[in-house]
Amino acid sequence: MRARHFYKKLLPLCLGLSLTGTVFAQADQQADYEARMQELQRTIEQLQKELKKTQGSRDELKEKLEESESDIGELLDKIQNIESDLKEQNQDLQSLKQERRELNQSRQQQQTAVAEQVRAAYQLGRQSQIKLLLNQEEPQRVSRLLRYYDYWLEARTEKIERYLATLAELDRIEPKILRTTAELERNREVLEAQRERLKARQEERRETLVALNQRIRSTDQELADLQQDRQRLQTLLDEMVAAVADMEIPGSDVPFSESKGQLPWPAQGQVRHRFGSPLLDGQVKRNGMVIGASAGDPVLAVHHGRVVFSDYFRGHGLLLIVDHGEGYMSLYAHNQTLYKETGEWVSAGETIARVGSTGGQTQAGLYFEIRHRGKPTNPAPWLAQA
Repeated sequence: MRARHFYKKLLPLCLGLSLTGTVFAQADQQADYEARMQELQRTIEQLQKELKKTQGSRDELKEKLEESESDIGELLDKIQNIESDLKEQNQDLQSLKQERRELNQSRQQQQTAVAEQVRAAYQLGRQSQIKLLLNQEEPQRVSRLLRYYDYWLEARTEKIERYLATLAELDRIEPKILRTTAELERNREVLEAQRERLKARQEERRETLVALNQRIRSTDQELADLQQDRQRLQTLLDEMVAAVADMEIPGSDVPFSESKGQLPWPAQGQVRHRFGSPLLDGQVKRNGMVIGASAGDPVLAVHHGRVVFSDYFRGHGLLLIVDHGEGYMSLYAHNQTLYKETGEWVSAGETIARVGSTGGQTQAGLYFEIRHRGKPTNPAPWLAQA
């Protein structure tokens, strides 16, 4: 009996120590992940600087294209934010104006009621309670009249107070309407200036693309550029794979490897080019798929993970790469704008970017890849059936 009692006491203690050990292990795992992510970020930044430095001096047109497309992405993001603010401010303004209309209606009604009270007071002759008492003979009637008199005074006071409160509310709301209107106008002016700047940048991009197309006079040259861009991407991915190898992603309920055929589509649209489809007269094959979505459509993360790259990358435009653990990564290229920074966590189905045509594309669409330990794999079997 004593042994059984001892084990009953010992069991909760063992469970508690086990849970405590698990918590500490998870904390150590998280700290290790954070440290390695910071080291990866420093490595990527250095790699980007080296790549931009060597290629910027060799290819001014591509450098110019990168600057204009990056600026266009920032401008589109600013314009979207301003338009959202304008919509919210306009709704606030309409609500304030509606409130003002209702207050004015109340003021008119209350003003009429107060005027009636003033006339009634005058007709009553401002009789005191003592005078009313002396003019009556029956005590019960006197009592009723006194109560009526008190009720009348209270009602009159309440109506006057409501009327004064309405006037005060109107005095408060009028300046607020003026401020909101002025702020609305300022934001409209800023929006118009940003749109004009966007037009200029888009024209610069168009001219740069024309110049680039004129420079590429042979398939061999285009192939050389493509292979160079692919090699740069592979170098970047190799660095990432080495940095996050054998690291688990905290907070993921279902591992990526168990999500085959269940991942949400990264964008809505028809598949324009499939994995392995030919490029440049069949000299190379695509490492991913192209989804024919419209410019500005949302780009969604296909699985829980952490952003390990979010920047402009030569040949891929505004590129975002998410690490999902187990050696799996998803790539989203040619975006219009990026909504996530390197190091941020994303959830499956979360908007992380907008579809675009950066990277010198002539048609909007999302280029999507899935990599396992740096090697491209067909993304189609991983996505849920439409």
